[in-house]
Amino acid sequence: MAKELLSLDNGTTCSSWNYSSTRLATGSTDATFQIFDFKDPPSSSSNSLRSSFKSKVHEGNIVKIVWFPPEYGDAVACVSADGIVSLLEEIVEDSQPLQWKVRKTLGSSASKVLDVQFGISSTRLKMVAAYSDGHMRVFELLDPLELTNWQLQAEFQNVIESVSSFGKALCLSASITLNPQKGGSQESCFLVGFNSNTPELNSSKVWEFDQAHQRWLPVAELSLPEDKGDQVYAVAWAPNIGRPYEIIAVATHKGIGIWQLGLNPDHNGRLPVDRVAVLSGHEGAVWQMEWDMSGMTLATTGNDGMVRLWQSNLNGVWHQQAAFEPTS
Repeated sequence: MAKELLSLDNGTTCSSWNYSSTRLATGSTDATFQIFDFKDPPSSSSNSLRSSFKSKVHEGNIVKIVWFPPEYGDAVACVSADGIVSLLEEIVEDSQPLQWKVRKTLGSSASKVLDVQFGISSTRLKMVAAYSDGHMRVFELLDPLELTNWQLQAEFQNVIESVSSFGKALCLSASITLNPQKGGSQESCFLVGFNSNTPELNSSKVWEFDQAHQRWLPVAELSLPEDKGDQVYAVAWAPNIGRPYEIIAVATHKGIGIWQLGLNPDHNGRLPVDRVAVLSGHEGAVWQMEWDMSGMTLATTGNDGMVRLWQSNLNGVWHQQAAFEPTS
């Protein structure tokens, strides 16, 4: 029988485990940021979580928490509903207890940050941020020991044709997912989709850094011709344990599309894509998706409060493996 580790306070809006699943960060409607640690070793039968830090980060609801890669210590990005991102780091000052402090903020009332993700490429930490005006900004951390020292590397919109012209974009949400296998000496690539009033921005596109021209280029679009304007609610890139292609999940109002992304570009530099399944079952929009470490099982949740697990069988047919109802 499952053992309850922690009961969260009313008003908790988001939570996120660190990479080793030893610490839990939560955010709430009153902008409270909280860290929980295990009282006992994870192997202990009596282990439970205790609060080790609690403080208000910013004004407004915290809607998402993203941990930095573990190589960069204990640090997180807190995304607030007002579009401000606070980068917090755990620091030690003299003999004082460990404290989490805001090291940098991004975003403004005019250009809100909707989502952020972190990746390592060319031995540098990169932060990819999606903004409410439909722009993507990629930042590089110049000093790994100083989280305030970020440099803007690139800025572009999520469109295939750079000459595309449209009115002022209004984006309600965005979702970014990085290729889990890229890193080290390789340049990162990522996929982003928007929920906006501008069809050209919405469809999920894979962006990769072109070393020869020193710029980010779109190498694939995960959308059928008749679906290009559909708003995207969530995206998730699966870890690859040896497949000759990548698997990416994209959630729209039509369901969860499972896409295969080829690894060999054509003469135009574009990667082949194939939608192999559309998963339906949630009532309402799907807002969050996570793959397991093997990239074989997809967990999804949304407006209906249900958590559903999806897998494919040996014939490549996707099906619902399990469903969990919300508890009172």
